[in-house]
Amino acid sequence: MSFLSGFEHFVRDNEPMAAHTWLRLGGPAEYFAEPTSFEELSALVARCRQEDVPVRLLGGGSNILVRDEGVAGMVVRLAAPVFCDIQVSGDRIQAGAGAKLSHLISTAVREGLSGLEDLVGIPGTVGGALRGNSGGDNSDLGQWTAAAQVLTRSGEILTHERRSMNFAYRQSSLDELVILQGAFQLEAGNPVELTKRMQKIWIEKKANQPGSDQNCGAIFKNPGGVSASSLIEQAGLRNASVGEAEVFDRRPNYLVAHPGASSDDVLRLIDLIRSHVQDNLGVELETAIEVW
Repeated sequence: MSFLSGFEHFVRDNEPMAAHTWLRLGGPAEYFAEPTSFEELSALVARCRQEDVPVRLLGGGSNILVRDEGVAGMVVRLAAPVFCDIQVSGDRIQAGAGAKLSHLISTAVREGLSGLEDLVGIPGTVGGALRGNSGGDNSDLGQWTAAAQVLTRSGEILTHERRSMNFAYRQSSLDELVILQGAFQLEAGNPVELTKRMQKIWIEKKANQPGSDQNCGAIFKNPGGVSASSLIEQAGLRNASVGEAEVFDRRPNYLVAHPGASSDDVLRLIDLIRSHVQDNLGVELETAIEVW
């Protein structure tokens, strides 16, 4: 029996990963799975555990840089409808890990539930946002999270209640193999007023971000309340580039991969920025992007 026996209908090999990330870079995944049910996901994880095949979860791909040589093991994407469902009950909203964060936010606003509108404009999925505790200037997803259901590396499904979870700046205690869904306790609000607020925040954010036609990504975390963009600018790197990878001039914490860029170009530009900021300002920048 081959490793993929029984999974051929939702697993493929040598999947080009550039198509699944915002930077549009990197080599192929050895195996790429899009299960259509919880049962398929559980069975696949069990098979990978038996065969000692590493498993990675891919969300929206906004904070992933795939190396030029590609990714060994299994990459799983929870894009099927069963993983993207959003349900509202009173002032509580539940969302599958594969649902887009933007859909969760717009659903909450439409239903007159306040709390998540500050996060508008943040890309990615609910699962990725929970794991990295995505947030804006005034709020983060963790402060509204009431529960999270996860699949552990041993194949057990667990539900973490609020009291057993910890959230900090761009990180959470949710380090299990798969986040399946999250539940969020919100506050009652006026849908019209919430929509106006969300639109205003969205317009302000878009003015300082690369266009949707550009292959880009936010690279560094903001250290100690200071924006990474301001530090990069102070270090004189507003228009720095390596190969076809370039710092975005309006918001230097974003890197743009122009046609012909490689993952190695981006990695060398990241190293250049980190070393210059460290040498000139004495601040060590931590990457927000995950390198596979």
